[in-house]
Amino acid sequence: MLFHSLTFIGGFLPVAYAGYWLLGKNGYIRSAFGWLLLCSMIFYGWNDPSAILIAALSVCGNFAISRFIAHGHGRNFLIAGVVFNVALLGVLKYSTFVLQTLHPILSVDDRIAHIIAPVGISFYTFQQIAYLIDLSRGKAESLPFFRYLLFTLFFPQITSGPIVRYSDTAGQFSGHLFRSDLPRLTAVGLTVFIIGFCKKTVGADSIALYADAVFAAAQQGETPDFLRAWGGVLSYTFQLYFDFSGYIDMVLGAALLFGIRLPQNFNAPYKSASIIEFWRRWNITLSTFIRDQLYIPLGGNRKGKFRQYLNLFLAMMIAGLWHGAAWTFVFWGGLHGFYLLLNHGWRHLRTRFAIGSFGVAGKFFSWMLTFLAITVSLVFFRAQSFGAALRILRGMFSPGTAMPMHYMQQVEWWFSNAAGIRFPEWTYGALWLAILACIAFFGPTTSQIMALEEIVLTPPDPQPPRSIISIHGRPTILFALMTAFIAVFSVVFLLLYQPRDFLYFQF
Repeated sequence: MLFHSLTFIGGFLPVAYAGYWLLGKNGYIRSAFGWLLLCSMIFYGWNDPSAILIAALSVCGNFAISRFIAHGHGRNFLIAGVVFNVALLGVLKYSTFVLQTLHPILSVDDRIAHIIAPVGISFYTFQQIAYLIDLSRGKAESLPFFRYLLFTLFFPQITSGPIVRYSDTAGQFSGHLFRSDLPRLTAVGLTVFIIGFCKKTVGADSIALYADAVFAAAQQGETPDFLRAWGGVLSYTFQLYFDFSGYIDMVLGAALLFGIRLPQNFNAPYKSASIIEFWRRWNITLSTFIRDQLYIPLGGNRKGKFRQYLNLFLAMMIAGLWHGAAWTFVFWGGLHGFYLLLNHGWRHLRTRFAIGSFGVAGKFFSWMLTFLAITVSLVFFRAQSFGAALRILRGMFSPGTAMPMHYMQQVEWWFSNAAGIRFPEWTYGALWLAILACIAFFGPTTSQIMALEEIVLTPPDPQPPRSIISIHGRPTILFALMTAFIAVFSVVFLLLYQPRDFLYFQF
């Protein structure tokens, strides 16, 4: 079930919301959380009921291991837990990839049955690994089974994250939650959800048409000309941006509707002036997981520069493989690892030789170079094969293939006709791309618009405050009207364009 489908928006979400608050506000706290858990399982198994069985195997196995860790058998059972999770993820997500890779060597039968990994398995697997590690380090408490189910299967986050740590939601699933100021909580949650809905349907799905055409042609063996190649790649660059940003907003908004604050996972990454900054803004919870559970255990920066750079590169290769079972994803991860090596190396040189920042011009150049590096890497992230990726790159960096006369003839044709004649087809995509770029580069984030940084979580207390979530300011009539307009506008786009899965569902 897609967050931006009419089934979810018009059916599932209102029913889940109404049942949850009706039970909770009338004192049936456990029934309210039971209802939320039931809704989460229905949501997750809507399109593929077998996914529930796999999630149940993962959750029950991890819960059993967590009990042993909590009773003083930390190290051995932590290793067992990590092996269990990696093995389950490996079999379901990577077995076909491994067998196909070994096919030329082992002559594996071409009729290998393709195992389709359940949606979200990477996210809830990493989340549970992080929990086991935190539990073994005394940074998390042992949860009762019911609470552990809610922690793992809470429906807004299960399909594509964020990767929630124990500390992110500690104390939130409690009776104190139902003392919240429900009207304000609903207004803010619904508005954040609608902003994300708009980003997905109006931003991502509409520009996807241009990206799909270029990458599909490249997969068929066509080398796009200079302008088409850049147009297709930039279209995908902003499609991915608004798709992921929209999804995160919808996750945060849906969670707020149930009184739960999830961690922020996206912070205007295309404003970054370095690759290091980019990974602090893009998929924040994944970056944190990679740093804490891969990079630092490998040695981090504690064993000299060479080991630091090797650890960075290996961590990013693994991050690439996590995103998809294909060598193009591994290469994308390695490319970002190489970018990080250059970035850290440049910082080291600047510190050693006291090189200045070159002022505004230097910052602009750093931002432009960072965005260019990200855009080039996304060719491998999106392409279905190395051949397709190389054909697109050939078009991007061969200005002679631009066929300028072809485009100039279209422009001249338009100017030679009466005003009101429709523009050449490619100009619509270029205009829409420019609008999306301006929003990504210069626009405020949803958190800034809604002042979400002012939403404060209060730890459980024997005498809790009136509201576990305190929201500063009250929505106005103008606020409500603008939200309604955005919602209607987004629904129109949803009806005009075929709804697409969130891109991060594949990971």
